[in-house]
This record gives sequence, C-alpha cells and structure tokens, in this order.
Amino acid sequence: MKKLFFACLLFCFGAVSAARAELSIDITGARSEPMKTALPVFSSNGAAGAKIAKDVTNVIESDLESSGLFRVLDPMAYLQTFKSASDAPAFVDWQAIKAEALIQGHVDYRDAKKIRVSVRLWDVYAAQEMYSATLEIAQNGWRRAAHMIADAVYKRVTGEDGYFDTRIVYIAETGSPLNRIKRLAIMDQDGENHQFLTDGLNLVLTPRFSPNMQQITYLSFYKDTPRVYLFDIETGKQQVVGDFPGMTFAPRFSPDGHKLIMSMAENGKTDIYEMNLDTRAVRLLTPKSRAIDTSPSYSPDGRRIVFNSDRSGAQQLYVMDSNGKNVKRISFGKGRYATPVWSPRGDYIAFTKMLGGKFYIGVMFPDGKGERLVAEGYLVEAPTWSPNGRILMYFRQDPPNRFGIPGATKIYAVDITGYNERRLITPIDASDPAWSPLLSKR
Repeated sequence: MKKLFFACLLFCFGAVSAARAELSIDITGARSEPMKTALPVFSSNGAAGAKIAKDVTNVIESDLESSGLFRVLDPMAYLQTFKSASDAPAFVDWQAIKAEALIQGHVDYRDAKKIRVSVRLWDVYAAQEMYSATLEIAQNGWRRAAHMIADAVYKRVTGEDGYFDTRIVYIAETGSPLNRIKRLAIMDQDGENHQFLTDGLNLVLTPRFSPNMQQITYLSFYKDTPRVYLFDIETGKQQVVGDFPGMTFAPRFSPDGHKLIMSMAENGKTDIYEMNLDTRAVRLLTPKSRAIDTSPSYSPDGRRIVFNSDRSGAQQLYVMDSNGKNVKRISFGKGRYATPVWSPRGDYIAFTKMLGGKFYIGVMFPDGKGERLVAEGYLVEAPTWSPNGRILMYFRQDPPNRFGIPGATKIYAVDITGYNERRLITPIDASDPAWSPLLSKR
C-alpha cells in the first residue's frame, strides 16, 4: 500500500478572537437542533483550482451533516459571494438567512502537484472569527484536507475532537451462505478510497487497528487452522503472530501497541491471554476460571480489561485489572451481553446485547451503571468507537428471506444518544468494522 500522500502538510492558525460562548453545540447533553451553517463553494484562483474547490466544499458539507450536528443551508439563499478567503463577510446578509455559522474558504492552485487551502469559521451573530487555518498539501491530498477542515470546525464548535480524518477496516463479504468469502478491506470513514487488503482465499475475522495505525491485527483461518496475523498497512506485508493451540478469538492491541490480548479455547474452556509483541511471551490472565472468557478490551490507560464471561451461568460483562486480578461483574440486566469495547475516552463501555430474540447495541458506565440501548435489529453486533468516543459503528444483518437465505450485512453508525443512525456505503456486504484513531494525530 502506498504511503499517505501528505508529503507537505501545514496548519497555520491565524489569530482567533474570543467568540461568543453561545455559538457552540453540547454533544453530551440533551438533543438540540443542528446548527444552521452557511458553506459557500470555496473560491479559487482560476479554472484549475475550481473543481478542487468544489470537491473540497462538498466533502466538508458531507462530513458535517453526517454528524447530525450541522445543517448546511441551501446555497440558493446565499446573498454574498467570495472571491478569496480574505474577503470580509457581510454579516447582515448571512443573518438575514438565519445562518449561525459561516465557513469561508479558498483554494490556491500552486502547480500541478501542490495546492493551498485556506479556511475561516465565523460566528455570524457575533460577527467574529472563530478559527482560521491554511493547509499546503499535495494536490491529490485534497480529500483528506477537507476531512481535516471538517474536524477543525467540529472541534471549535463542540469542544470535542472530530472523527472525519479517519479510516475504517472491516470484513468484506461475498458468496453464498455455504461458501462465504471474507476479505479484509479498508476505506475512509465516509466510504471513499476503498481497498481490499486480502484476496479472500482464507477466511478473515475481527480486524483491529494498532494505536499508531501502521498495523492491523486479525484472525485468519489458514488450512482450517485459526491464526492471529499482523498486517502492515504501508507495505501490505503480513506476518503470523504465533500458532496457538485450539481456537483463537478476537485479538486486540493494548493502548501502547506493544501487546495483544485475545481469547483461546482449549479442552472445553476459553481463557484470556496477553502476548508481548516485543518478546512474543504469552501470559494467561484468567487461570482460575473454568468458564468461557472472551472478547477482551483494554481501558484507554491500559490498567483494566473488560470482557464477557458465562462464569455466573449467563453471558455477562466483567472488568478486571490488566494482570487478571480483581475480577468484578458489571452487567446485571436481563439477556446476554457480548463484544464489550472500552471507549477511547474511558467514560463508557459499548456492548452487544441479546434479549427477547433481538440484538441491541448499548453503552454503560465502566461500573455497570447507566445502561442505555442505542440500536436494535434482527442482528446488530460488534460495536467500535470513533476516536472522540461520541459515535458508535457496528454491523447490521437483515432477516433471512422466505427461502431462509440470510439477509445482507451492512455497516451503520449512531451517536451515543441513539440518534442520527446512518448507513455507510460499501461495495459489497460488510461486517466487523473497526475505527482508526485520528490520522492527523499519528
């Protein structure tokens, strides 16, 4: 895989005046109306930059509206046009169409390889600049530049990091139910720049990003033998982590990227193991359990692990220290709980719940309190967090048809309040998504 094309990336923040505190969105509280946002097509210095300017504007609009927190106003209502990013807004014109925020930008076409994108965010009613930046990038990096601008606007308005400059790795599925082909695939969070990473000759499951986004760990069946692999995104090379006895499940990286945690089944029981990737030493974390302990996930600080277990008789969620001690049950609701994953912020644990013949995606606090279900369906499973911990992604399978043929599988996202559920478009059926950290923070 080719390296990212951002050979030159420059964020130059202009002086930002103190904007009104009122121009903000509280994404942790009650549901509010989307912010009315004006987003004129970015100006450009000529025909060569005009298409890029329009494309950049369209991606920013798509990103912001997909969050459910912004509503871009109809451009037909705009009363002012801009020839450059330095043009002063006529705030009375933007107030007249009830815009609360204005995003103004310009694309400077430098040459066939390089462009400069300038952007300014305005509080319309306070008539104040909230944010400005200039990005100097490779021309083919315009899409990522747009994602970064959307992230910056999102952060300035909400106070939270954005999640648009990210990637999704998932399992791409084709074929009949009896001969299902599953390949590793990767794409931008909006479905663009899609690539298949494996050829489908071997079944692959449960991909997960490393914290530095250089590697993906996943489970693959080679000659019907389950193996844990590491896939290097930059080079496309893969290596076997190790051959383990019995069945291996759901490998996941530690927050520092130096360890893998996974489940292994042997002799009728399933335990949780930790592997040091530097030494390849393996440590058993659940030696006293005779239950099925699986789906482990680290807390963001690496000090605790959440997992599901049937040690109490039913499949429930448990938390333990990273050395396997101080095991504590945290879920006590009706039904069965599975696939827990700790939020990057540490404030929630997401999970799959099975109750009354239905599947649910839910969240709870790390102590088990505050359980809330945010999605439901015939089959919804495998939640993964956005890097800001405010959006969940998962896959949904439709019910079988009247001939008993399983329905299609698709990837969806929803915010932690349970609003703004949306589908991610993929070329073929998709399952087991995993969300990367912000690319800009590598």
